[in-house]
Amino acid sequence: MTIITNKTFDEERTLYNAKNLTVKDCAFDGPADGESAFKEGTGLAVENCFFNLRYPFWHDNELKITGSEMTELCRAALWYSDNITITDTKLHGIKALRECSHVTMQDCDVLSPEFGWSVRGITMENCTVESEYFMMRSEHLNFQNVRMKGKYSFQYITDSVFENCVFDTKDAFWHGKNITVKNSVVKGEYLAWYSENITFENCKIIGTQPLCYCKNLRLIDCEMIDTDLSFERSEVEAVLTAPIVSIKNPLSGHIYVPKVGEIIMDIDAAKGEIITADHCCCA
Repeated sequence: MTIITNKTFDEERTLYNAKNLTVKDCAFDGPADGESAFKEGTGLAVENCFFNLRYPFWHDNELKITGSEMTELCRAALWYSDNITITDTKLHGIKALRECSHVTMQDCDVLSPEFGWSVRGITMENCTVESEYFMMRSEHLNFQNVRMKGKYSFQYITDSVFENCVFDTKDAFWHGKNITVKNSVVKGEYLAWYSENITFENCKIIGTQPLCYCKNLRLIDCEMIDTDLSFERSEVEAVLTAPIVSIKNPLSGHIYVPKVGEIIMDIDAAKGEIITADHCCCA
């Protein structure tokens, strides 16, 4: 194992094709403005380093990044790489993770539009995120204790589980398939339209017009706050623990709820049953 410490690099492909290399307390910055510092490397460990140049980690395998910082100028930091662990690191450049697989992230701060596209297998724990189009078209996500703010997140994702998370995000989970969200808060407009096989368990859901055009939608002991025109044209089985503003035209299934402010059933296809504490509204 080669170890490099306390160096500054700014040349193009400065550590290209490196193998079994540890880099500590180094900076990738400078007037040469070189790209692709670690391209096509294997067995890389990066500790307490500063990245201010573009495309540092492309086509790498067996990569560990700890206690480091990637600035807003560190564009597209990790692409086409596999078997990645990132811990206690700031990822603040646009498009910071794309077309990667087998990724683990812990205690990281992400400020990165278009983060995480087409990732195959990512575990994220105790992280904060601000992003737009976050994790689009990715699969096998496993998130715990993640706080995320942004727009258009988790679109087209599949086979994913989220626990103890807080998401403040418009248009989340559109076209998602095979998703479970547990013990979480999801705030934002137009939640999970066109999704299939999505389950919310013990969640708090906030925002207008959620959960429309869904197939095989399940809610287990969830609270829905300020959610009007909910469940339009959805196949739904739901047990809600608190009153809801309004429900519109569920296609099928059953919605158990203490109270509904307004029930709108104005199309023939709306066959879902809404069961309140003192009333059943059936098509």
